[in-house]
Amino acid sequence: MNRRTFVKTLPALTVLASTTAAFAQDTPKPTQDLKPITLPKPEMDGGKSVLAALKERKTTRNISAKELPPQVLSNLLWAAFGVNREKGSFGKPGRTAASASNSQEIDLYVALPGGVYLYEAIPHRLAPVVAGDLRGRAGRGAAASAPLNIFYVVDLTRYDTGPGQPDHRIGDPEVQKSYYYTDTGLIAGNVYLFAASQGLAAWFHNCNKEAAAKEFKLRPEQRVLFAQTVGYPA
Repeated sequence: MNRRTFVKTLPALTVLASTTAAFAQDTPKPTQDLKPITLPKPEMDGGKSVLAALKERKTTRNISAKELPPQVLSNLLWAAFGVNREKGSFGKPGRTAASASNSQEIDLYVALPGGVYLYEAIPHRLAPVVAGDLRGRAGRGAAASAPLNIFYVVDLTRYDTGPGQPDHRIGDPEVQKSYYYTDTGLIAGNVYLFAASQGLAAWFHNCNKEAAAKEFKLRPEQRVLFAQTVGYPA
């Protein structure tokens, strides 16, 4: 290849290289590349009052790529669906958001730049799911570059349909649907209020459910419902 031919080919090579880099960034990597993230103990005070947060609550789609500090991430996840008391109903710990018969059927899959993690309310940590930058599965624009995307995933096996269950309708798929959509909304509402109290931006939206379910290696009984993007206002 002579110099003139190489110069003409260079732009195409540059585009190919950038495309390959972007593809590699979005490609899931082995889970062993990730380690569990132990979150700092959540802070139980600070921020604006509930009434002030309600006044400030809004959807903000312009979100910066600036990283969230570990303490802010810890506080956010605890506010979303953390444990706030040792004994709740039906023999389970209580959480910061209600769920049907305390089923706690909604899981928070947290997409960070380095990988996707499952939020474990006990012991308040992030367990590795898949390595790689999969934030783009939440959507385009700010959703793909914001520091945090929460994917809401329902696990239908969490519904207790045994003889001791007082809610005889809980085994009905349509009733379950009404429950898990409502329970997701309650958690997302907590995220919105926390964001408002801390001066953060939050955006609840749809996502690429099929791709996320495949790459998160979900079981058939698990379904991706929505995503919520959180970060600093751009």
